[in-house]
Amino acid sequence: MPRERKLPRIAWRDLHGIVLLDKPAGLSSNQALQEVRRLFRAAKGGHTGALDPMATGLLPLCFGEATKLAGNLLGARKAYRAECRLGITTTTADREGEVVRERPVPALDEAAVEAALAPLRGRIVQVPPAYSALKQGGERLYLKARRGEAVEAPPREVEVYRLKLLSRTTDSLVFEVECGSGTYVRSLAVDLGEALGCGAHLTALRRVWVEPFREPRMVTLEQLEQAAGQGDEALLAWLLPVAAGLADWPVLQLDEVQSQAIVRGQPIVVAGASGCHAAFASDGALLALVELDAEGRSRILRGFNLPPP
Repeated sequence: MPRERKLPRIAWRDLHGIVLLDKPAGLSSNQALQEVRRLFRAAKGGHTGALDPMATGLLPLCFGEATKLAGNLLGARKAYRAECRLGITTTTADREGEVVRERPVPALDEAAVEAALAPLRGRIVQVPPAYSALKQGGERLYLKARRGEAVEAPPREVEVYRLKLLSRTTDSLVFEVECGSGTYVRSLAVDLGEALGCGAHLTALRRVWVEPFREPRMVTLEQLEQAAGQGDEALLAWLLPVAAGLADWPVLQLDEVQSQAIVRGQPIVVAGASGCHAAFASDGALLALVELDAEGRSRILRGFNLPPP
């Protein structure tokens, strides 16, 4: 028998930065992360909040020291473009589930749709889908649901900053939603369908932006594979610096003495400043996220160990 051919081992490397991936449909967020991590040969990586396999769009991927920002980006405001089919509800609240119920779709005008959308804006109480990655008793809900167990996700408060109808047909709606962390667009589609009296499920979902990347220059897996074939320089052109994930943080520019103190984990005092800041050395190196109290005394929230710029 011929010997099994062994694939060459990947020479992983320390790599620090953020890739704004345009996730394709059909891949889980973790599968997409591992594909990109392999192309960059990054030793350490993480994503900033999962997109369903069905969904496409912006998935910020953090590598190396940028993984320390994953929590910030996970809790950031996000925007989506979504399409839902009226008259049909499914087990998963999207097109990948089994049909649970079919109902006739009433004749709708924009006023009726707007009346159904209005209660879904602002601070609302939402029931997450049974098929979700939330944990109950230490286990993901979707695992319980797949086994046929009865799953009741507890309701929780979420923030919907903007919810706007873009277009409609007799049995479908396309809308944009800008929301806070933890909001399920699938649940918005379900609640919208119930408000219209016919039910609904999500048929398409695309994440448009995640703060602070309001106008992201996204890259596809195909583009990254092509860049990798052209060499490291072409590939690394898609890697944003770690500081790009802090574009909405106030900047604290430190002198040499202050920088050395922060590097050693020692507090500093910055007159006339307070609140959370991204602290940079005089050479532009990102040193830490710090919080200054009312007297300007610092507390390090997160330190970074980055190579010189």
